[in-house]
Amino acid sequence: MTPPDGPRRRWLVDGMNVIGSRPDGWWRDRRGAMADLVGELAGHAARSGDEVTVVLDSKPFEIAAEGVDVRFAPGPGPDAADDVIVDIVAADTEPSSLTVATSDRRLVDRVRTLGADTIGAGALRRTLDHGR
Repeated sequence: MTPPDGPRRRWLVDGMNVIGSRPDGWWRDRRGAMADLVGELAGHAARSGDEVTVVLDSKPFEIAAEGVDVRFAPGPGPDAADDVIVDIVAADTEPSSLTVATSDRRLVDRVRTLGADTIGAGALRRTLDHGR
């Protein structure tokens, strides 16, 4: 399937929030779970033509990410990605064109205040599952 010309949707994904939305043992292989999510997002981007950025709470490491902009938030605390995501939305010239995928209520409030749309982690998971 050939994606349409140009991105149809711009996704900004709270990676660990989406990973943590499914209790499938991801915590036994945190890096593997991150790589799996990035792979799923890459497949979605290739099929849809959507622009995808994912922010992961981790020190940077090598990860295959064709078609996905992978950012790392190595700062302190398990929610370090939230501030990175807010910074990305705040710096964007068209924040209303962004959809932030997270179920973190505080992050939802912060990015909506800046003009971004949001979708829950489970809804994004269903979108990814449907595309397989």
